Amino acid sequence: MTMVEAVIFDIGNVLIKWDPIQFYDRVIGVDARRALFAAVDLEGMNLAVDAGADLHQAVEEMAAQYPEHAGSIRMWRDNWLEFVIGPIDGSVALLRRLRAAGVPVHALTNFGHTPLAMADAAFPFLLEFDSRFVSAELGVCKPDPAIYAAVEQSLGIPAKGLFFIDDKRENTSAASARGWQTHFFEGSEALVHDLDALGVAGA
Repeated sequence: MTMVEAVIFDIGNVLIKWDPIQFYDRVIGVDARRALFAAVDLEGMNLAVDAGADLHQAVEEMAAQYPEHAGSIRMWRDNWLEFVIGPIDGSVALLRRLRAAGVPVHALTNFGHTPLAMADAAFPFLLEFDSRFVSAELGVCKPDPAIYAAVEQSLGIPAKGLFFIDDKRENTSAASARGWQTHFFEGSEALVHDLDALGVAGA
């Protein structure tokens, strides 16, 4: 059995449920949301913010490019916190059990500066990690190998000792390619089962 020396959580859709589609469907309607997302590369804009771009500037540039959708585009900034449905309770409880058991726990997340500040204020448990590796601070996003290399260098733990949890296959695949142990997140129960099977204290 390979020893787990540190557990590394993604944040969005692992610890907090984040879904902009549910917000737009509720506020502007399904048809208008589909038209908006088809016309405007909001995901690309969000990725740029995750990589370190200023949220306000990115939104205003996109709003200027698509004036017919400007109001809806600005919701990405003005209503961002409403994209978060709430904490994923089983994952939060696991995070706290691991820490209480003395297991090093870190975060590796694609997150912009301003959105993360909002999330931290709303969900203080996001500050309970031993350390956090944030794409906007590092200037690189998952699944770029450079972000995983930065984690390895900072922690000084062999790749095989890292257990990484993420809700995107491309992110877990990139970590697996470096020798990390990984878990594709679909729910807290399966995650707890995997960690327990590896003998991780607190699981």
